[in-house]
Amino acid sequence: MPNTGFATRRGALSLLAGAAAATATSSAFAAPTSAPAPDRELMVPVEGGRIYVRVNGPLDGPRAPVVMAHGGPGGNHAHFLPGLALADERAVVLYDQLDSGRSDVPNDPGNWRVERFVDEVDAIRRALGLARLHLLGGSWGGTVAAEYAIRRPQGLRSVVLESPLISTPVWLADTARQRASLPGPVRAELDRCEGAGVRTDDKGCAAAVRAFYKSFNSLELPPAYVRAYETALPKPFNEDLYRYMWGPSEFASSGTLRSYDAEPRLGRIAAPALYLVGEYDTCTPAAARRFARRTPHAEVRVIANAAHGIPVDQPDAWLGVLRPWLRRFD
Repeated sequence: MPNTGFATRRGALSLLAGAAAATATSSAFAAPTSAPAPDRELMVPVEGGRIYVRVNGPLDGPRAPVVMAHGGPGGNHAHFLPGLALADERAVVLYDQLDSGRSDVPNDPGNWRVERFVDEVDAIRRALGLARLHLLGGSWGGTVAAEYAIRRPQGLRSVVLESPLISTPVWLADTARQRASLPGPVRAELDRCEGAGVRTDDKGCAAAVRAFYKSFNSLELPPAYVRAYETALPKPFNEDLYRYMWGPSEFASSGTLRSYDAEPRLGRIAAPALYLVGEYDTCTPAAARRFARRTPHAEVRVIANAAHGIPVDQPDAWLGVLRPWLRRFD
């Protein structure tokens, strides 16, 4: 499934060797040359250890804070650094899930459960005193956000499901169709790489996976400041966690998420929900519309000329959708 952290959920595997189309209004976003320093940072106790949390913007301001859950499993919060532009009007809370980024790394598979990752959101709320919030989850973080919204928590103003993993069967079926659209030599190499005895550091395999990512994960490289920020993290990507929950391959799931399917429970989401996907996303626009039909009070926005890494591919359009959505439900 998708990662969306630049060693993104699956994005990172390439580094094992990295509604109709929205006509989003342009934001005032100007790409920074360095990551803004946090106004506040803390380590929040959760089951199994402590997680890193950073805040930019006023927690006590008139607009509800937005908490952003990163992809993976095993990614990090760097993917959402462009979202700090929203701190001019509300608090933006970024965090690393346990065993990722700047958080503690006990590397205990006993902690690698969907419900425990979802519980981290409430731990953040308690630590920061968030009576109300918007929750945005990208890729695997979309799983976390959807599961949190399904619990119908008090004070959840809206949920943004960005390129979310909602159903592993749907995800794999879409990925198979996207893989089939690649050039023949790339498909043949991917087939070879799934054979017995192929090393995980095989250069041909890495190149074939990168070709898939170039079409469906991120059309653009992350800005230099984001790459530098991510490289400096203690744990930019946790391959053990990724493999345990998803598996060794982008194109098949053998981990604990292999039969994951929240689609039948989407009707329990009471908060306004936005499915936000890229035109060439691994979470396809068709899948987003399918899930939205099952979700009360749901809308879909498709960002043109973006793949799975929307904040990198089209940061202005991404912010141009988020700003009015969040304001609408403050």
